[in-house]
Amino acid sequence: MNILIVDDHAVVRQGYASLLATLLEGVTVSEAASGEEALQRVAQGCPELVILDVGLPGISGLETARRLRARQPQLRVLFFSMHDELPVVRKALEAGASGYLTKSAAPQVLLEAVRKVLAGHTYIEHGLATALACTGGDGQDPRLGGMTQRELEIFVLLARGVGLRQIADKLCISAKTVANYQTQLKNKLQVGSQSELVHLAIDTGLLRVGQVGA
Repeated sequence: MNILIVDDHAVVRQGYASLLATLLEGVTVSEAASGEEALQRVAQGCPELVILDVGLPGISGLETARRLRARQPQLRVLFFSMHDELPVVRKALEAGASGYLTKSAAPQVLLEAVRKVLAGHTYIEHGLATALACTGGDGQDPRLGGMTQRELEIFVLLARGVGLRQIADKLCISAKTVANYQTQLKNKLQVGSQSELVHLAIDTGLLRVGQVGA
């Protein structure tokens, strides 16, 4: 059984790779630091499961999942991310993910999710699954319906108060490109200021008050 962990933080990657290799019998765990590297590794080998972060540099985790599933429909994808916003969870499921849990989950929860997904089931962390059910199953606000995966990712980062240069460095794009996204988002969402952007993010469930500036 082969598992690929995709995360741009080496400590996170190596820690969870060691955990899974130790606690799951007959499992080989490999690592990738970006969506591009993940696509290459999957093309070279055949992992049964890819554990994927949402916020990757370059190709986003959401886009990586979509491309992986388009190339290999039988591949199982489990998102393991800091993001707990319902629209992000919904986008992950739309991209073909078989599961979603946050990095605040206990190691035992990750192991349970891996086992469930490998067995052909869908696994969504309990709190997220409950929240989705309470919002009609998808958590999607109509104001976010026309947003691309990259726009959604940048919207969350901007709303959290992350600077343009920091976003550019994280996503491996230019600050000018981020600024263009910012302008497009404000036009698309019909907001004129950073405070309105933050308020919209909170109102649509993308952001909680305590996450502003986090």
